Amino acid sequence: MKVERTKDEIVIRLPSSIDLSELQDMLDYLKYRELTASSNAKQEDVDKLAKAVNSTMWKKIREKRNL
Repeated sequence: MKVERTKDEIVIRLPSSIDLSELQDMLDYLKYRELTASSNAKQEDVDKLAKAVNSTMWKKIREKRNL
């Protein structure tokens, strides 16, 4: 593995033998950290939003499939 810092970014080089699913999990986590770094949202607010979104999606799925 090689890590290189440029003016605008950090470049990480990994061998091609690395497990891609584990790498994708790590990249997803890093993307999450990047997106939430400047957030002022409280966990309670995030939990409420997630619950509302899940509820709405399940309602749409049930309606679409006549469940």
